[in-house]
Amino acid sequence: MTAEMSRTLNALGMLAVCVVLILAYVYQVALYELPCPLCLLQRVGFVAVGFGLGLNLLYGARPRNYGLMLIAAIFGVSVSIRQILLHIVPGTGHYGSPVLGLHYYTWAGIFFFLIILGTAVMLLFEGQYRSAEQAADRQRFGGSNLAKVSFFLMLGLALVNAVSTLLECGPGICADPPTDYELIDKMEKDG
Repeated sequence: MTAEMSRTLNALGMLAVCVVLILAYVYQVALYELPCPLCLLQRVGFVAVGFGLGLNLLYGARPRNYGLMLIAAIFGVSVSIRQILLHIVPGTGHYGSPVLGLHYYTWAGIFFFLIILGTAVMLLFEGQYRSAEQAADRQRFGGSNLAKVSFFLMLGLALVNAVSTLLECGPGICADPPTDYELIDKMEKDG
């Protein structure tokens, strides 16, 4: 595998993570389904996976970047499994609307598993590391527009995640289940 092919696969992976986050925001804004604290942690896991992918896009593929992705995905799958187990017992209900029959936390668990699998497979191809070192990363993003678009889209989504979490939770601990945007409510009461 060449450095260019690796960069393209990393960019496509980042776009897939962006799609997951965008769909979560669509549900949050359009359907007013505020994410619970565990959902917010899963979003953090996706953003952290995006951080590892972003490092690969900026500086070329490195095993340590894939290692960061694996740690982030293991964190994310752990949180999603915890939430699945909270709602798997009959009579405990669920959180949020299902998408194609599964809830966000179940989809997140599936996607984190696929990220772990895909990252492990990418680690098997040593040619991507030598090519990146030989090229000495002459150009950020390897000159790839796909890499640039996916990187900056992920950067924007990470910022949106930080702002929406601050609006929802305020400076303190998030309500479980959330009913409104705490910071906005507090500002309206104080103002």
